[in-house]
Order: sequence, then structure tokens, then C-alpha cells
Amino acid sequence: MRQSWVNFAQRPVPRYTSYPTAADFAPEVGESEARAWAGAVAPGAAISVYAHIPFCDRLCWYCGCATSVPNGYGRVAAYMGHLHKEIDLWGDAVGAHGGLAHLHLGGGSPNSLSAGDMKSLIGHISARFDVRPDAEIAMELDPRVLSGAQIAAMADACVNRVSLGVQTLSRKVQDAINRVQPREQVERVIAGLNAAGITRHNMDLMYGLPLQTISDVEEAAAFAVQHRTSRVSVFGYAHVPWFAKHQAAIDEATLPGLDERFAQAEAARVILLDAGYVPIGLDHFARADDSLALAAHAGRLRRNFQGYTDDPCATLIGLGTSSISQFAEGYVQNAKDRNAWRDAILSGRLPSERGIALTADDRLRARAIERLMCEMEVDVDAICAEMGAEPGSLDEGLETAGFLSAAGLCILDGKTLRVPTSARIMLRTVAQCFDGRYKPAPRRHAGAV
Repeated sequence: MRQSWVNFAQRPVPRYTSYPTAADFAPEVGESEARAWAGAVAPGAAISVYAHIPFCDRLCWYCGCATSVPNGYGRVAAYMGHLHKEIDLWGDAVGAHGGLAHLHLGGGSPNSLSAGDMKSLIGHISARFDVRPDAEIAMELDPRVLSGAQIAAMADACVNRVSLGVQTLSRKVQDAINRVQPREQVERVIAGLNAAGITRHNMDLMYGLPLQTISDVEEAAAFAVQHRTSRVSVFGYAHVPWFAKHQAAIDEATLPGLDERFAQAEAARVILLDAGYVPIGLDHFARADDSLALAAHAGRLRRNFQGYTDDPCATLIGLGTSSISQFAEGYVQNAKDRNAWRDAILSGRLPSERGIALTADDRLRARAIERLMCEMEVDVDAICAEMGAEPGSLDEGLETAGFLSAAGLCILDGKTLRVPTSARIMLRTVAQCFDGRYKPAPRRHAGAV
């Protein structure tokens, strides 16, 4: 890493899976807005659904997700009963639409559900939102606890893409993060999925974990290549123990430094590019024949709360605790507290407790940030014209970018801002130039690298 990048790399920066970010949501926008916006979905427009399963059989110490260990299936079963009621509430609220094009189950670990509950949940959502024949139905999976019965249920429910949480294959690192899963175990899962006809696999890898080395990261990347993984995400571990309390179990002295983190990310990138993978934005890679790579080539790549996506839907319904719904008018987030979420559902209310209504300026900046995060460059004059904004509306962002260009983080060419490949890992820092709402605050976001 260049010495001139160190200070930028240490700055807290949002991930920009949305703009405005969830840090800007407020309780003034809630259930009434959610209901109005859901009812105003454009007739005939396809929609997406995300369902959050906030449970894991075991807690990984690196995780920053909203999840918990249920210690028995009773809590899971109760949650599922309320989730089914929420499905019906949203199904009644959403206006006439063109059917469900994308369904994503995340967590936590969706395969903390029983095989029957997995199949029932997907079936209910598919029926209530009129799943389209060509819909993508995707699930995040924990390879340690995936059973043959669950794989069979997924196949019966028409699941056609899965994301495997591999993270690392190094035993010493696995011990340090409380996530032990031998290579052979992951390979058995891959073989089982392929045998069931579920052949589109994503793989999540990580760098910057405790005790992790460059060779550890290279081993994991080579494993993804070996199994012809459709998409690979290479995420940097974000150490935020003030937010994710269980991360305190990780010894900070064992975490790689900035230079080592940068080298680890670069090592993974080199292996994946050498194998023919297409780089996607900040931290994703895809096989050249995968729909994500095709979308990137065609300029149709988007970014949402699940990361980079080829999902074009303007409406995303979030189900379950802490889930975020997206509409043309704004965002709403479900209650994070499970009791508050349950009580709202039992009273017949959508469980949205905070959100934000988009302004014209928000939409303009969101478009600029998304194009930069997806394409590594943005022509601000073209964005202003596309969004019907006055010419020069984003010039302030270009002025800020001027300071970054001196450090080699970006290149300014008239009104076009470009991030060079060498600075890809700093992409969020450059995108922040167009964030009109950002307020520096300690312990709100993780560092850029």
C-alpha cells in the first residue's frame, strides 16, 4: 500500500450498499410510509424479496450480522410463525405488480431452519408474491450444518443459487474465529448441491482475519477457482467490537496490519484474475459466463443490501427483524428488537420502525455513488442530465475528489471521475466524495481497508 493512502485507509467509510445509508434512517419514517409506498408499486413491475433468518447454530467471532444462537429450535419455530404472518401483511400491502423476480434468504444462517421450514418459507413467499418462472431464488448457507434433507428441500423449493460461507480454509485462522470447517466438509456440500441440480454457487472469502497470512488467502482463492465457483466475494474483516460485542473474543494483536491486509486482498485478486474471473466493483469477482459479469459488461450492474447484483427491481421487500425495504420513494427498516417486531406483526402493523424519504438530491447522489461503485468511474455531467438535475450539481464532489487524486486514489478527466485498478480497494473512499449526508462520527463505520 502506498504511504500516501494510509490515512485514507484508516478512515471510517460506509459500504454504500444504499444511499442514503442506514445510519441516516430516522423514526419519523415508519409504518405509514411503508404501507403507502408498498401500495404505490408500479403496476406490472417485478419486485424482489429478502427474508432475514437471524439465527446460527454457532456464533463466529468475526461476524457483524444481526444474529444469535437460539439454543433449541423453539425460538426458531416461534420466529417462523411470526415471519409467515409478516409475509401476509406485506402481501396485502403491496400493490399490483409483475411478480417476484428475485428472492434472497440471508442471515444469520438460513440453513439453521429445518428442511420443512425452509421449504415452507420459500413456498409461502413464492405463492404470496406470485413468483415468476425465471425467478432467481438464492440462499446463504453455512457449510458446517447443511444436511442432505435440507439440500433436497432446497431443490424441491426451486432454489437455484447459493452462497457458501467459506471465509478461510486455514485451521489456525478457523480456530481464531470460532468457525472450524475442514476443506473436505465444504467439498461434500458442493458435491451434494451439484447432485441436486443446484449448480450456481457463490463463495464468500475473507482477508484481514486474525493470524491470517497471504498464503492462507491464496489457498482459499485457489479453492474457489478449483470448484469453478460462479461468483466470489473477497471481504475485508471489519473489527468493530463496539458494535458486534462477540468480536471482543478476537485478540487484536493477532490482526494483520494495513499493509498486510492490502497484500492479502491483492493476492486473492491476482489468483482470480489469472483464472479468468471478471472483477466486479470493490470486492466481487464472477466467471465470464455468469449473469453478474454479463450485467457488468452491459452496464446493468447494481448495488443493494446484498452487495453487487444484476437484480433490476426498484422494489425490494425486506422480511424479518432488521430487514430493509426499498421503494421508489425511500427506505424503511424493520424493528431490530425481536419482541418489537413480533408485537407489531401481531397487531396487524407492518413492523417498519425507521427509514428515510428520498429527496431529489438523494436520488442524484445515489445514482452517482452507485455508478462509481459499479463501474469504477462516473461522468457527473451525464448523471445530472439523466436525473434532471442542474449542470454542476455534483461539482462539489469533484472538488473533494481533487484532494484524493493527488494521492493517486482517483483520476479526474474533466467531469469524469475514475478509480484506477490499483486503487480499487479504496473505492468506498472515493465514493464518499458524493455523500452529502456523511457526518464523521466515531464507531459508526469500519475503516476503508
